[in-house]
Amino acid sequence: MKRVFVAGHKGMVGSAICRRLQEDKNTVVLTASRDQVDLINQQEVRNFFRDNVIDEIYVAAARVGGIHANNEYPASFIYENIMIQSNIIHAAFESGVGRLLFLGSSCIYPRLSTQPISESQLLTGPLEPTNEPYAVAKIAGIKMCESYNRQYGTDYRSVMPTNLYGPGDNYHAENSHVIPGLLHRFHVAKSQNLPEVSVWGSGRPRREFLYVDDMAAASVHIMDIPKVTFWGQVSQRLSHVNVGSGCDHTINELALMIAEVVGYTGCIKWDESRPDGTPQKLSDVTLINSLGWCHKVDLSDGLALAYEDYLKQNQLRVASRTLSA
Repeated sequence: MKRVFVAGHKGMVGSAICRRLQEDKNTVVLTASRDQVDLINQQEVRNFFRDNVIDEIYVAAARVGGIHANNEYPASFIYENIMIQSNIIHAAFESGVGRLLFLGSSCIYPRLSTQPISESQLLTGPLEPTNEPYAVAKIAGIKMCESYNRQYGTDYRSVMPTNLYGPGDNYHAENSHVIPGLLHRFHVAKSQNLPEVSVWGSGRPRREFLYVDDMAAASVHIMDIPKVTFWGQVSQRLSHVNVGSGCDHTINELALMIAEVVGYTGCIKWDESRPDGTPQKLSDVTLINSLGWCHKVDLSDGLALAYEDYLKQNQLRVASRTLSA
Protein backbone atom coordinates (compact mmCIF):
# COMPACT_ATOMS: atom_id res chain seq x y z
CA MET A 1 0.00 0.00 0.00
CA LYS A 2 1.25 3.48 -0.93
CA ARG A 3 0.66 6.11 1.77
CA VAL A 4 0.03 9.55 0.28
CA PHE A 5 -0.36 12.77 2.26
CA VAL A 6 -2.53 15.45 0.64
CA ALA A 7 -1.90 18.82 2.28
CA GLY A 8 -4.91 21.07 1.84
CA HIS A 9 -7.42 18.24 1.42
CA LYS A 10 -10.43 20.46 2.23
CA GLY A 11 -9.67 22.92 -0.53
CA MET A 12 -10.99 22.69 -4.07
CA VAL A 13 -7.80 21.22 -5.56
CA GLY A 14 -6.87 19.07 -2.58
CA SER A 15 -10.30 17.48 -2.36
CA ALA A 16 -10.23 16.71 -6.09
CA ILE A 17 -6.81 15.06 -5.72
CA CYS A 18 -8.16 12.99 -2.82
CA ARG A 19 -11.09 11.83 -4.95
CA ARG A 20 -8.70 10.83 -7.72
CA LEU A 21 -6.27 9.00 -5.43
CA GLN A 22 -9.06 7.11 -3.67
CA GLU A 23 -9.92 5.41 -6.97
CA ASP A 24 -6.74 3.35 -6.48
CA LYS A 25 -7.32 0.56 -3.94
CA ASN A 26 -3.56 0.30 -3.36
CA THR A 27 -3.30 3.89 -2.11
CA VAL A 28 -3.96 5.09 1.43
CA VAL A 29 -4.76 8.82 1.52
CA LEU A 30 -3.60 10.68 4.62
CA THR A 31 -5.08 14.06 5.53
CA ALA A 32 -4.88 16.46 8.45
CA SER A 33 -7.27 19.26 9.38
CA ARG A 34 -6.03 22.62 10.65
CA ASP A 35 -7.00 21.57 14.18
CA GLN A 36 -4.66 18.58 13.85
CA VAL A 37 -1.75 20.33 12.12
CA ASP A 38 -1.24 24.05 11.62
CA LEU A 39 0.86 24.00 8.46
CA ILE A 40 2.23 27.45 9.27
CA ASN A 41 3.73 26.06 12.48
CA GLN A 42 7.04 24.36 11.74
CA GLN A 43 7.10 22.20 14.86
CA GLU A 44 3.56 20.91 14.33
CA VAL A 45 4.43 19.93 10.76
CA ARG A 46 7.60 18.16 11.91
CA ASN A 47 5.63 16.29 14.57
CA PHE A 48 3.08 15.15 11.99
CA PHE A 49 5.76 13.77 9.69
CA ARG A 50 7.52 12.12 12.61
CA ASP A 51 4.33 10.34 13.67
CA ASN A 52 3.23 9.14 10.20
CA VAL A 53 4.73 6.94 7.49
CA ILE A 54 4.44 8.83 4.20
CA ASP A 55 5.56 7.76 0.74
CA GLU A 56 4.37 10.71 -1.36
CA ILE A 57 3.04 14.22 -0.79
CA TYR A 58 0.79 16.56 -2.75
CA VAL A 59 1.23 20.16 -1.59
CA ALA A 60 -2.17 21.64 -2.40
CA ALA A 61 -2.42 23.73 0.77
CA ALA A 62 -2.27 27.47 0.15
CA ARG A 63 -3.90 30.78 0.88
CA VAL A 64 -5.68 31.74 -2.34
CA GLY A 65 -8.02 34.47 -3.57
CA GLY A 66 -8.89 36.82 -6.41
CA ILE A 67 -7.65 40.33 -7.23
CA HIS A 68 -9.51 41.93 -4.30
CA ALA A 69 -8.14 39.50 -1.72
CA ASN A 70 -4.58 39.77 -3.09
CA ASN A 71 -4.73 43.56 -2.96
CA GLU A 72 -6.18 43.68 0.54
CA TYR A 73 -3.98 41.05 2.21
CA PRO A 74 -0.56 40.99 0.46
CA ALA A 75 1.41 40.30 3.64
CA SER A 76 -0.85 37.38 4.55
CA PHE A 77 -0.53 35.91 1.07
CA ILE A 78 3.26 35.96 0.93
CA TYR A 79 3.85 34.94 4.56
CA GLU A 80 1.32 32.12 4.85
CA ASN A 81 2.18 30.55 1.51
CA ILE A 82 5.94 30.65 2.03
CA MET A 83 5.58 29.18 5.52
CA ILE A 84 3.21 26.39 4.47
CA GLN A 85 5.28 25.16 1.55
CA SER A 86 8.64 25.58 3.31
CA ASN A 87 7.51 23.64 6.36
CA ILE A 88 6.12 20.78 4.29
CA ILE A 89 9.03 20.49 1.85
CA HIS A 90 11.68 20.60 4.56
CA ALA A 91 9.81 18.16 6.83
CA ALA A 92 9.40 15.81 3.85
CA PHE A 93 13.15 15.84 3.30
CA GLU A 94 13.92 15.37 7.00
CA SER A 95 11.59 12.36 7.23
CA GLY A 96 12.89 10.72 4.04
CA VAL A 97 9.94 11.29 1.71
CA GLY A 98 11.47 10.93 -1.72
CA ARG A 99 8.62 12.11 -3.94
CA LEU A 100 6.53 15.28 -3.66
CA LEU A 101 4.34 17.36 -5.97
CA PHE A 102 4.14 21.12 -5.38
CA LEU A 103 1.14 22.93 -6.86
CA GLY A 104 1.82 26.48 -7.95
CA SER A 105 -0.04 28.90 -10.22
CA SER A 106 0.26 30.41 -13.68
CA CYS A 107 0.56 33.84 -12.03
CA ILE A 108 4.29 33.07 -11.56
CA TYR A 109 4.94 34.31 -15.10
CA PRO A 110 5.71 37.92 -16.14
CA ARG A 111 2.72 40.19 -16.66
CA LEU A 112 3.52 40.72 -20.34
CA SER A 113 4.60 37.21 -21.24
CA THR A 114 4.66 36.04 -24.83
CA GLN A 115 1.49 34.03 -25.49
CA PRO A 116 1.09 31.13 -25.04
CA ILE A 117 3.32 31.12 -21.95
CA SER A 118 6.00 28.44 -21.96
CA GLU A 119 7.72 27.20 -18.82
CA SER A 120 10.94 28.91 -19.94
CA GLN A 121 9.43 32.38 -19.42
CA LEU A 122 9.72 32.09 -15.63
CA LEU A 123 11.77 34.98 -14.14
CA THR A 124 12.10 36.80 -17.47
CA GLY A 125 10.16 39.97 -16.53
CA PRO A 126 8.09 41.90 -13.96
CA LEU A 127 5.09 40.17 -12.36
CA GLU A 128 1.49 41.36 -12.34
CA PRO A 129 1.38 43.84 -9.40
CA THR A 130 -2.07 42.78 -8.15
CA ASN A 131 -0.88 39.29 -7.18
CA GLU A 132 2.89 39.73 -6.92
CA PRO A 133 3.25 38.53 -3.26
CA TYR A 134 1.38 35.31 -4.02
CA ALA A 135 3.38 34.77 -7.22
CA VAL A 136 6.70 35.33 -5.43
CA ALA A 137 5.72 32.72 -2.85
CA LYS A 138 4.90 30.19 -5.54
CA ILE A 139 8.16 30.87 -7.40
CA ALA A 140 9.97 30.26 -4.12
CA GLY A 141 8.19 26.90 -3.85
CA ILE A 142 9.35 25.84 -7.30
CA LYS A 143 12.93 26.84 -6.59
CA MET A 144 12.87 25.17 -3.19
CA CYS A 145 11.86 21.87 -4.79
CA GLU A 146 14.58 22.22 -7.42
CA SER A 147 17.18 23.12 -4.80
CA TYR A 148 16.40 20.10 -2.64
CA ASN A 149 16.58 17.90 -5.74
CA ARG A 150 19.99 19.28 -6.65
CA GLN A 151 21.46 19.12 -3.15
CA TYR A 152 19.82 15.99 -1.76
CA GLY A 153 18.73 13.93 -4.78
CA THR A 154 15.02 14.08 -3.96
CA ASP A 155 12.29 13.77 -6.59
CA TYR A 156 10.23 16.89 -5.91
CA ARG A 157 8.16 18.06 -8.88
CA SER A 158 6.05 21.16 -9.55
CA VAL A 159 2.95 21.78 -11.64
CA MET A 160 1.61 25.22 -12.56
CA PRO A 161 -2.15 25.14 -13.13
CA THR A 162 -4.04 27.81 -14.97
CA ASN A 163 -7.20 29.32 -13.41
CA LEU A 164 -9.10 26.47 -11.74
CA TYR A 165 -12.80 26.13 -10.95
CA GLY A 166 -15.31 23.46 -9.99
CA PRO A 167 -16.66 21.57 -6.96
CA GLY A 168 -15.44 22.89 -3.63
CA ASP A 169 -14.69 26.39 -4.91
CA ASN A 170 -14.95 29.53 -2.77
CA TYR A 171 -18.05 31.49 -3.79
CA HIS A 172 -17.48 34.49 -1.53
CA ALA A 173 -18.78 37.70 -3.11
CA GLU A 174 -15.49 39.61 -2.64
CA ASN A 175 -12.63 37.17 -2.00
CA SER A 176 -13.29 34.56 -4.70
CA HIS A 177 -11.78 34.05 -8.15
CA VAL A 178 -13.60 35.18 -11.26
CA ILE A 179 -15.76 32.11 -12.06
CA PRO A 180 -17.15 31.43 -8.56
CA GLY A 181 -17.54 35.18 -7.98
CA LEU A 182 -19.58 35.61 -11.17
CA LEU A 183 -21.65 32.51 -10.48
CA HIS A 184 -22.60 34.02 -7.12
CA ARG A 185 -23.34 37.49 -8.51
CA PHE A 186 -25.47 36.26 -11.39
CA HIS A 187 -27.36 33.84 -9.15
CA VAL A 188 -28.16 36.61 -6.66
CA ALA A 189 -29.19 38.94 -9.50
CA LYS A 190 -31.49 36.29 -10.94
CA SER A 191 -33.00 35.48 -7.53
CA GLN A 192 -33.65 39.16 -6.79
CA ASN A 193 -34.70 39.99 -10.35
CA LEU A 194 -32.03 42.70 -10.62
CA PRO A 195 -31.84 44.55 -13.96
CA GLU A 196 -28.03 44.52 -14.17
CA VAL A 197 -24.87 42.99 -12.73
CA SER A 198 -21.70 45.03 -12.22
CA VAL A 199 -18.48 43.21 -13.10
CA TRP A 200 -14.93 44.40 -12.40
CA GLY A 201 -12.79 45.70 -15.25
CA SER A 202 -13.34 46.11 -18.97
CA GLY A 203 -14.14 42.52 -19.90
CA ARG A 204 -11.30 42.51 -22.43
CA PRO A 205 -8.59 40.46 -20.64
CA ARG A 206 -8.30 36.87 -21.78
CA ARG A 207 -8.16 33.97 -19.36
CA GLU A 208 -7.71 30.22 -19.59
CA PHE A 209 -9.71 27.95 -17.26
CA LEU A 210 -9.39 24.32 -16.21
CA TYR A 211 -11.95 22.14 -14.42
CA VAL A 212 -10.53 21.03 -11.08
CA ASP A 213 -11.00 17.29 -11.66
CA ASP A 214 -8.86 17.64 -14.79
CA MET A 215 -6.21 19.28 -12.61
CA ALA A 216 -6.37 16.39 -10.15
CA ALA A 217 -5.94 13.89 -12.98
CA ALA A 218 -2.94 15.87 -14.29
CA SER A 219 -1.36 15.99 -10.83
CA VAL A 220 -1.57 12.24 -10.31
CA HIS A 221 -0.39 11.67 -13.89
CA ILE A 222 2.73 13.80 -13.37
CA MET A 223 3.46 12.15 -10.03
CA ASP A 224 3.17 8.65 -11.52
CA ILE A 225 5.60 9.25 -14.40
CA PRO A 226 8.77 7.19 -13.78
CA LYS A 227 11.69 9.22 -12.50
CA VAL A 228 13.93 8.52 -15.49
CA THR A 229 11.18 9.50 -17.94
CA PHE A 230 10.18 12.70 -16.13
CA TRP A 231 13.68 14.03 -15.60
CA GLY A 232 14.53 13.16 -19.17
CA GLN A 233 11.98 15.80 -20.27
CA VAL A 234 12.83 18.64 -17.85
CA SER A 235 16.01 20.14 -16.43
CA GLN A 236 17.07 20.53 -12.79
CA ARG A 237 16.69 24.32 -12.93
CA LEU A 238 13.55 24.41 -15.10
CA SER A 239 11.45 21.50 -13.92
CA HIS A 240 7.92 22.89 -13.45
CA VAL A 241 5.13 21.80 -15.81
CA ASN A 242 2.23 23.93 -17.03
CA VAL A 243 -1.25 22.42 -16.67
CA GLY A 244 -4.10 23.94 -18.67
CA SER A 245 -6.59 23.55 -21.45
CA GLY A 246 -4.56 25.43 -24.05
CA CYS A 247 -7.47 27.75 -24.98
CA ASP A 248 -8.69 31.05 -23.51
CA HIS A 249 -11.70 33.40 -23.49
CA THR A 250 -12.28 37.07 -22.77
CA ILE A 251 -13.85 37.87 -19.40
CA ASN A 252 -16.80 39.27 -21.35
CA GLU A 253 -17.28 35.92 -23.10
CA LEU A 254 -17.00 34.16 -19.76
CA ALA A 255 -19.60 36.44 -18.17
CA LEU A 256 -22.05 35.77 -20.99
CA MET A 257 -21.51 32.00 -20.65
CA ILE A 258 -22.09 32.15 -16.89
CA ALA A 259 -25.21 34.29 -17.32
CA GLU A 260 -26.57 31.65 -19.70
CA VAL A 261 -25.74 28.77 -17.33
CA VAL A 262 -27.40 30.57 -14.41
CA GLY A 263 -30.36 31.73 -16.50
CA TYR A 264 -29.83 35.44 -15.89
CA THR A 265 -31.25 37.64 -18.66
CA GLY A 266 -30.41 41.14 -17.37
CA CYS A 267 -27.59 43.46 -18.45
CA ILE A 268 -23.88 43.28 -17.65
CA LYS A 269 -22.26 46.57 -16.60
CA TRP A 270 -18.46 46.76 -16.75
CA ASP A 271 -16.83 48.79 -13.97
CA GLU A 272 -13.66 50.04 -15.67
CA SER A 273 -12.55 51.86 -12.51
CA ARG A 274 -11.60 48.39 -11.21
CA PRO A 275 -8.32 46.68 -12.26
CA ASP A 276 -8.21 44.23 -15.14
CA GLY A 277 -5.11 42.39 -14.03
CA THR A 278 -2.87 40.71 -16.60
CA PRO A 279 -4.07 41.30 -20.20
CA GLN A 280 -3.77 37.64 -21.17
CA LYS A 281 -2.67 34.39 -19.55
CA LEU A 282 -2.63 31.38 -21.84
CA SER A 283 -0.51 28.37 -20.93
CA ASP A 284 1.70 26.54 -23.40
CA VAL A 285 0.73 22.95 -22.63
CA THR A 286 3.07 21.33 -25.13
CA LEU A 287 5.18 19.71 -22.40
CA ILE A 288 2.37 18.08 -20.42
CA ASN A 289 0.67 16.94 -23.61
CA SER A 290 3.94 15.29 -24.67
CA LEU A 291 3.99 13.56 -21.27
CA GLY A 292 0.65 11.92 -22.06
CA TRP A 293 -2.00 14.15 -20.48
CA CYS A 294 -4.65 16.51 -21.90
CA HIS A 295 -7.80 18.04 -20.42
CA LYS A 296 -11.23 16.41 -20.87
CA VAL A 297 -13.86 18.84 -19.57
CA ASP A 298 -14.59 21.85 -21.81
CA LEU A 299 -15.57 25.20 -20.28
CA SER A 300 -19.31 25.13 -21.02
CA ASP A 301 -19.75 21.69 -19.45
CA GLY A 302 -17.52 22.63 -16.53
CA LEU A 303 -19.47 25.81 -15.79
CA ALA A 304 -22.72 23.82 -15.62
CA LEU A 305 -21.10 21.41 -13.14
CA ALA A 306 -19.70 24.32 -11.12
CA TYR A 307 -23.16 25.93 -10.91
CA GLU A 308 -24.61 22.66 -9.65
CA ASP A 309 -21.98 22.69 -6.91
CA TYR A 310 -22.76 26.33 -6.07
CA LEU A 311 -26.47 25.51 -5.67
CA LYS A 312 -25.65 22.57 -3.39
CA GLN A 313 -23.36 24.72 -1.23
CA ASN A 314 -26.01 27.45 -1.14
CA GLN A 315 -28.64 24.96 0.04
CA LEU A 316 -26.30 23.75 2.79
CA ARG A 317 -25.69 27.33 3.94
CA VAL A 318 -29.43 28.04 4.07
CA ALA A 319 -30.06 24.78 5.98
CA SER A 320 -27.26 25.59 8.43
CA ARG A 321 -28.66 29.08 9.12
CA THR A 322 -32.12 27.62 9.65
CA LEU A 323 -30.83 25.07 12.18
CA SER A 324 -28.79 27.64 14.07
CA ALA A 325 -31.81 29.96 14.25
